[in-house]
Amino acid sequence: MVRPFHHRPEPGARTSDYEFVLPPELIATHPAVRREESRLLVYHRESGLIEHRHFFDLPGYLGADDLLVLNNSRVRPAALATSDGRLEVLLLEETSPQHWVALVKPGSRARPGMRLRFTACGGKEIEAEVLKTLAGGERVLRFFSAPDLDTMGEMPLPPYIRKRRGALGEREHVAEDFERYQTVYARQPGSVAAPTAGLHFTVELLSRFNHAFVTLHVGLGTFRPVKTEFIDDHEMHEEAYSIPEGFEAAYEAARRIVAVGTTSARVLESASHLRPHRGRTHIFIHPPYEFKRVDVLLTNFHLPHSTLLMLVSALTGRERLLEIYREAIAHKYRFFSYGDAMLIL
Repeated sequence: MVRPFHHRPEPGARTSDYEFVLPPELIATHPAVRREESRLLVYHRESGLIEHRHFFDLPGYLGADDLLVLNNSRVRPAALATSDGRLEVLLLEETSPQHWVALVKPGSRARPGMRLRFTACGGKEIEAEVLKTLAGGERVLRFFSAPDLDTMGEMPLPPYIRKRRGALGEREHVAEDFERYQTVYARQPGSVAAPTAGLHFTVELLSRFNHAFVTLHVGLGTFRPVKTEFIDDHEMHEEAYSIPEGFEAAYEAARRIVAVGTTSARVLESASHLRPHRGRTHIFIHPPYEFKRVDVLLTNFHLPHSTLLMLVSALTGRERLLEIYREAIAHKYRFFSYGDAMLIL
């Protein structure tokens, strides 16, 4: 299997080294009209060549003996508002039946012992009690009856999409989000954010590639910026993953491994083996990390100071990645979750 090019180490990097200025109008508030019509920036590491394409051009860069590894986690519509509209609740993880770890805003109004009411289908209300506050500020909620998220919840769009829509006078949530903030191959419910690199695939386009699935349930920590002065001091969040039957054989038969998104890359790089199993990972990939299983990366454009940006820079080198981002901005690529894609060969 071909091993990727590795750049020189960059020890002791500061979080401020991963900063760039993005014009607000380049934050994608809605997806492309058709998934595969997103733009695609192609970067060739060996030559330094940059090409400007569209996502439907992807088959021209990958062969039949390449294996695309995709994350088939499904986003739960787990964003709720209390019936009185005073609190926003994002259900992060169900730890036991009807017990959820949740993010509540504003948190000062969600004290232990409080009862929260939510409007369910048909106008019926269900209640939840705040049991305790965790060290990170999350709340533990106990629902008195199971919430039907498919009828009660909204898709948990990133705050920057909602904020930008609000600034443009648009509704924060729209009906298309239920379809478009979800990959066409999503199967395993458990994420609070979409594995966005996969949003560009249609069923027809995906069928043209040799591919296999892993599952990593995307948690809120994926999109939280690094706030420590030095990136080595950042405490990485933990997420659950699983590898299914047959994956190892597909991996071994491939010439190159194409990680579709940073979540797939994190599974591949953190798993101790590729036989069927479940696990949890808190791997933090940043320079001078050398990839062990990922040869090619397909990803979106990421937020400044984010662990996602740092992961990608481990493949390209930090300075080169920021140069690529400046070129993407000059060419008016659309950024972040609903934005355009980048292929790193």
